[in-house]
Amino acid sequence: MNRAGKTRRALVTGGNRGLGDAIARALGDAGCEVLVVASSKESLVSSPYQGFAANLSSLEETLDLAATVVGQSIDILVNNAGLNRISPFADIEPADFQAVQDINLRAPMLLCKAVLGHMRDSGWGRIVNVASIWAEVSREQRASYSASKSGLVGMTRALAAEVARDGVLANCVSPGVIDTSLTRTVLGAEGVARIQQEIPIGRLGRPEEVAALVAFLASEQNTYISGQAILIDGGFASV
Repeated sequence: MNRAGKTRRALVTGGNRGLGDAIARALGDAGCEVLVVASSKESLVSSPYQGFAANLSSLEETLDLAATVVGQSIDILVNNAGLNRISPFADIEPADFQAVQDINLRAPMLLCKAVLGHMRDSGWGRIVNVASIWAEVSREQRASYSASKSGLVGMTRALAAEVARDGVLANCVSPGVIDTSLTRTVLGAEGVARIQQEIPIGRLGRPEEVAALVAFLASEQNTYISGQAILIDGGFASV
C-alpha cells in the first residue's frame, strides 16, 4: 500500500466487527494506517484500531463525522457499515425504510464527499463501497435493503465516472452470504444449511475472502478497475 515510501491512511466504517474487522485487518496487513468508525465509544474500545464513534443513522452525527474526516488525509475509504431490515413489502414502516437508506446510502455519500478533496489534491485515492448480492438479485422481504444497495452501486458508478481523471478509483464489492455471527444469528442453523445448498461452491463465504478483494481494489496494484460492482458470492447469482 506504499508509493514512494508513503503509508496510505485508510478509513473503514463498521470496522470494529465482522466483515469490517476482516477488512481493517487486511488493510493493516498490507501496510496501511487504519482508522475505523464504530457505532459507539464502547464499540470502539474493543477495536485494535483508533478511530471515531458515530451513529450513522443520525444525520447530525454523520455530518460531524464527515467534517472530522475532511482533515484526516484519508487515502482509502471503505464504506462497510450497513443495516438490514427484513419485512413484507406491505408492512414496511417509512421510518424503517429511511433508517436503512440513511446508513447504507446517505452515510457513504457524505463520507465520499469528505475524502474527495484530499484524494484529488494528492492525485490518488481508492473508494470501495460494500454493496450486496441483493443489489443484483433480490428476494421477498428485502425491498428496503435492496433499494439501498442498488442505490449505492449507482452512486458509485456515477462517482467513478467523475473522479477517475483525478486518480481516484471507486468500486463496489457485492458479497453474497458471508459467514459472520450476524449471518448465523439471522438465518439460524436451518437457514444456513438451506442457503448453502443454493450456492454452487457449497458453503458460505469467509470474511477474509471479501477482505482480500477489498484490499486489492484499494491497493496500488489496482490501476484500471473503477465503476464496477464486483460480485463475490460463490456463484450464487448465476443460478
